Amino acid sequence: MLNVPTLWTVFVVNFLALGLIWAYVMRTYPKFAAARFWMASSFIGATGAMTALLRLFVASPLPLLLGAAGVIAASCLAAMGIQRFYHRPVSWRVMIATAGLSLAGVVFFVVGFDNMQLRMLCYTLGQAVPLVLALRLLLSPPEGRVSPGARLSGIVILAIIAILVVRTVGNLLGGDFSASAGGQAHGVMVLGLLFLSMTLNFGFLLMAMDSLRNEVADLALLDDLTGVANRRHLLQRLSEECARSERSSEPFSLLVIDLDGFKTINDTHGHAAGDACLQHFTLMAQTRLRPGDMLARTGGDEFCVVLPSSTLREAAAIARRVLEVCRQDAVSCTGIDIPIAISIGVAQWDRGVGQFPDRLIAHADHALYAAKKNGKNDFAVHDPAPPLMPDPIGSGEALRKFA
Repeated sequence: MLNVPTLWTVFVVNFLALGLIWAYVMRTYPKFAAARFWMASSFIGATGAMTALLRLFVASPLPLLLGAAGVIAASCLAAMGIQRFYHRPVSWRVMIATAGLSLAGVVFFVVGFDNMQLRMLCYTLGQAVPLVLALRLLLSPPEGRVSPGARLSGIVILAIIAILVVRTVGNLLGGDFSASAGGQAHGVMVLGLLFLSMTLNFGFLLMAMDSLRNEVADLALLDDLTGVANRRHLLQRLSEECARSERSSEPFSLLVIDLDGFKTINDTHGHAAGDACLQHFTLMAQTRLRPGDMLARTGGDEFCVVLPSSTLREAAAIARRVLEVCRQDAVSCTGIDIPIAISIGVAQWDRGVGQFPDRLIAHADHALYAAKKNGKNDFAVHDPAPPLMPDPIGSGEALRKFA
């Protein structure tokens, strides 16, 4: 025999424990906003269940009404946490309206017109509607990838909704699955919902772990100062592009960029000014790149730009745009503003590069040296074609400078 008060006590204890877990997650990762909603959902759900248990000692419908309010609010907060997890605006008005209408219906069919079937229908809608609204985000997230935790949460929500539907249909057909009935059927429902609610929170925890793991992985591939890709990320991307070009013979290009006189800026104005120059250049360069191009800082004042599906001439045009925006910015500098000048080397993948990105970087570096040798604040393009005349610089590589 299932003891319903004991099941509700287990519900309270488990949700208090889940609330403490979410409180710890929230304190450890303060920027993980979804944890606040899931913590509140656990604590309010536990409070609602504790309040509902008071009906054993108080001959009044008030504990049941307050308990219903807590459980409905817990469902709304759980759904709002899902919205916040996926960086969607939290639907406060929708959730408040849903909870308010549901509770108003519960109160009316308890105080104004006592009807258990309609009362349970309103109660069920208050629990189910918020979860249904959030279900789409779990099973079809904006980024297109369903994480294992999101998949588990979505399946559990479907199971919870199925139990709520069965309970509602059973009530409408003449059964009594309400808390006041206290029968075995209600006990089975409570046991099932208890298990599924705990599993849902474990799904949320898996979602949090997956999100935090991805965040750490992203940070490992980003430059701390400028926020663009770092050298590790650049090499990964170049390896992918080289392998793709090896298979398809479709070219791509690389820009290697160096800030002219950067050491002088650091020595004259200080390292804080130098850091500001690097950040300012990053913002300027990104305004002249295309979607899909990747800007990376490889160290110090050195940057690279990966240009997918780009020929040498297209890459030269992009290099010219980046150079021009820096020149225009330097002309507009006044007062304490520090003008930024850059040199750029441009190279294109070819069969000689194959799947070895270091070769492509070396070609772009040779072009960069040529641009600096020609007076800096300019760009030069690496030409893999053999020269017609002996190479005057003795490198065995021909370099062309595009005007």
